[in-house]
Amino acid sequence: MRSNIILWWILTGFFLITAAAYTVWNLLDPFHGYVEWVGTVALLFGAFMSAMIGVYLRKTYRAQGGELPEDVLTADIDDGDPELGEFSPWSWWPIILAGSAMVFLLGLAVGHFLLPIGLAIFIVAIVGWVYEYYRGHFAR
Repeated sequence: MRSNIILWWILTGFFLITAAAYTVWNLLDPFHGYVEWVGTVALLFGAFMSAMIGVYLRKTYRAQGGELPEDVLTADIDDGDPELGEFSPWSWWPIILAGSAMVFLLGLAVGHFLLPIGLAIFIVAIVGWVYEYYRGHFAR
């Protein structure tokens, strides 16, 4: 994780240097002669967002008390926490959810009559995915 923290801080410095160079370049340009604010602010926000991720990773690194087994090159697979959650590799509901998003967004682009159809498919798919383990072959 330390290498990730260092990379994000390098990226922050890159954005700050690029923002300064961009601003100076616009000031020295004989056709402009003024600061082009859109690019300067966008580069500064890129630096700000990179710094936020760097700070978050640093705080997370300190809170976990050092390197995780996933970060150590000599660690075995079973050194980390094996429990990552419960997943359904046989489930078709995520594909139906993606299809409902496709129909809904197509309705935004093409015709608004598709919006309620996409919303209805979404409701059916999310209920099916949530209650997947309560009916049928995989009921508990």
